[in-house]
Amino acid sequence: MTLPAQPSPRVAALMQKMRSNRGRLIFALDATASREATWDTAAQLQAGMFEEAAKIGGLDVQLVYFRGTDEVRHSAWSSDAHELMRSMGLIKCMAGTTKIARVIRHIRKEHEREKIGAAIFIGDAVEEHPCELYDAAAGLGVPIFLFQEGDGEVVYLDQHGEISVRSPPQKVDQVFREIARLSGGAYGKFDAGAARQLGELLRAVAAFATGGMTALASQNTDGARKLLGQMK
Repeated sequence: MTLPAQPSPRVAALMQKMRSNRGRLIFALDATASREATWDTAAQLQAGMFEEAAKIGGLDVQLVYFRGTDEVRHSAWSSDAHELMRSMGLIKCMAGTTKIARVIRHIRKEHEREKIGAAIFIGDAVEEHPCELYDAAAGLGVPIFLFQEGDGEVVYLDQHGEISVRSPPQKVDQVFREIARLSGGAYGKFDAGAARQLGELLRAVAAFATGGMTALASQNTDGARKLLGQMK
């Protein structure tokens, strides 16, 4: 597969966001109980992705996570990867529902304060009405790259506070893909290759920012092509 001579509008927009002297990246995690069984393994993959992101020079990162009944926390912006990785290592899973809409609204608020180049979200579940998530993502102006752990189905609380399942059932990946599409980002599986794939994507973005499509094509990595290919 060869890269096109010119980037698609969404790819070009992302590249433009990353041209500034210092880029800003939000790294968001679902830390609810559904991820507890695999958290130790997932933490290694998350740290690997985080480390790959930190390797991109001139990048400030903010860590965001949700857990429990009403907990959504974020770190200060920092370029110190080791400091943020220590913070990530202290996160423990806690029972509660997903708060993806609140994360997206936080991304929007931070972006309005100062431009954000991209956001990454890692999770395994959707326990909110998909329409609320789509409304939050529409017109965001920040591409979100969503990595899914597992293969779950969407559930959410209805107006009576009871758990509801869509009929026919809807898979989490459908919602994640739509959020990615609406925000101009991309979707991938959270597996052993996720850190490498994310690293390839971020390096490709950085290469384009400094050397255009020629430099991007010279990256010659399947992971970057796969994610960038969704951004049409």
